[in-house]
Amino acid sequence: MTMRSEPSASSKTPNATDRPAGRAMQHAQILLCVSGAMMMIIIGNNLERAFGIAGAASIIRFRTPVDDPKDVTILFLLMGLGMSSGLGQFAVAGLGTAFLCIALLVLDRVSTTKTRVMSVEILAEGRQFPTTHVENVFARNQIVFEPREISQSDDVTVKYHTWLDARTSLEDLSSQLMVEGGGVKSVVWEHPKRDRQ
Repeated sequence: MTMRSEPSASSKTPNATDRPAGRAMQHAQILLCVSGAMMMIIIGNNLERAFGIAGAASIIRFRTPVDDPKDVTILFLLMGLGMSSGLGQFAVAGLGTAFLCIALLVLDRVSTTKTRVMSVEILAEGRQFPTTHVENVFARNQIVFEPREISQSDDVTVKYHTWLDARTSLEDLSSQLMVEGGGVKSVVWEHPKRDRQ
């Protein structure tokens, strides 16, 4: 028999809740400033355009399975460029396209590290899960983590949602987790499934 339960708030370390907004969020904030200015130029005093943009923005936000805030902002900007072209505001479309291309090039060059989002399933050797050992390995490798699911039968399995440097070796992490005496039997890494609304 397998019992599944959600991890309690007490099972999270302080690092677990500090999701790395990082450079993706900073880039999104920069691009949103331009997006706001572009939308105000497109809308002008036209109420119908305002409702149209609001509807399109809600579709992008709630119907597009994108985790990165920078990617969502780029989609919003592209929608604005398309609307400005459709309205015949070619100067706005041209300047917006030029700025977006330059901004993306600059932001990619400035960005030094990229964060990779992974889901990891860790199976303990017995009924006692080695929480301290696992969290120490995560902390040593500067991995931000959040426990998502616990299942218990003869063994205990815990699934974590993790944010780690894209250059970090998953094989090396697995070796550290499965070190002799650590209490971990197996480690499975995979890209997290994106929820659709």
